[in-house]
Amino acid sequence: MQSYAEKMLDELDGGQLEAAKKSFALSLRHDDDETIHSLAEELYALGFSTNAKRAYQKLLDKYPDEDVLRTELAEISISEDQSDEALAYLMPIQSDSEAYLEALLVYADLYQSEGLLEAAENKLTEAYQLAPDELVIQFALAEFLFELGRYSEAIPFYRNLIVQGETQISGIDLVSRIGVAYAMLGDQNRALGYLEQIKDANLTPEVRFQLGMLYANDEETRDQGIEAFEKLIEIDPSYAGVYVPLGQLYEQKQMPKDALGIYEAGLAVDQFNEAGYLNATRVAIQLNENDQAEQLYQKGLKNLPDSQNLISNYSQMLVDTEQYMEQINFLNQYVSADDEFELDPKEYWNLAQSYTELERYEMADQYWQAAVPFFNENSIFLKEAIYYFREAGNHEMLSDLLNKYVQLNPEDFEMAQMESEINDL
Repeated sequence: MQSYAEKMLDELDGGQLEAAKKSFALSLRHDDDETIHSLAEELYALGFSTNAKRAYQKLLDKYPDEDVLRTELAEISISEDQSDEALAYLMPIQSDSEAYLEALLVYADLYQSEGLLEAAENKLTEAYQLAPDELVIQFALAEFLFELGRYSEAIPFYRNLIVQGETQISGIDLVSRIGVAYAMLGDQNRALGYLEQIKDANLTPEVRFQLGMLYANDEETRDQGIEAFEKLIEIDPSYAGVYVPLGQLYEQKQMPKDALGIYEAGLAVDQFNEAGYLNATRVAIQLNENDQAEQLYQKGLKNLPDSQNLISNYSQMLVDTEQYMEQINFLNQYVSADDEFELDPKEYWNLAQSYTELERYEMADQYWQAAVPFFNENSIFLKEAIYYFREAGNHEMLSDLLNKYVQLNPEDFEMAQMESEINDL
């Protein structure tokens, strides 16, 4: 005869939520304890944590000394961000309990979720010292270290698990973990040695991405990098991190239109990706698609209004396209709206150029002088500033800038002659 628990699971599978609710209540009243425990496990796995908690709690009320129930309830509390409740379940578990090792692992999860990483590591270390041969503890330590970016410490644990015949735990491929760890450590050859062992059907998006990045780092394997990234997009177009490196590979292959297209596709997935906007606008300008670049800048600045890189680059584009008044108005909107907004030094230069072109010399002089301390070793800036201050008749600034320029470029005879003439005055 079908138990009420089995009936409930069938009803959930068929979308009969009201019927499942009734069967759940009947299961708690009439099913045996083992069936109720199995139901709790199934419900938690399916995401019905509230029902799972009720089932576990019923069993704990009946068997208060069954500490394993406390660890299971604590896990649910952690998943619900109820850390105090989780701690209350765990604290009664003593070191001589059969569930103590499991409790240590749950403690570690709790502390890690609270950002108490040292406390979490202490619990995992204690568990490992008590039972160094327990695979689940080795795996928990490996995952903890991996997530913290301590890859060189995680690798031996993963490798030891593989030696013991484990290739996958909790749906995680251990070979790929080692490969990704070596990739993050910059050991390309070892990383590829592991990652290339994995069958295509078992490659997760993250592993495909790491493979693509490894191939992209070597000129001889860049085509494989493109192939890996394109395959990743085909399988999971929502993987936002793949679009910029793929676009950069297209650029290296002299395929700027393809690069621009992929950058824009990436921005459709993640409209807050600064690198996507910076790369897309740069390529659009290279292709003389200034209207497209303008639209991308506008979209980027709408989504990332505080991006100094976008502000600075758009300001530069307006100067380069001789939209001087637009450039001034663009930067002034930031300065007037926020008293604490600080212009990037490059924007002093841009404003100096714009005001000069508009013959607003008082403002131009202000920004040329503001820019000088930041660019007094930049030959291009110095030459522009020299011509400006010569026209403005500011001999003191002119002499100082000429001296700096000639020191940097002694072979520029025109500037050396101008310096000589100024010094003779």
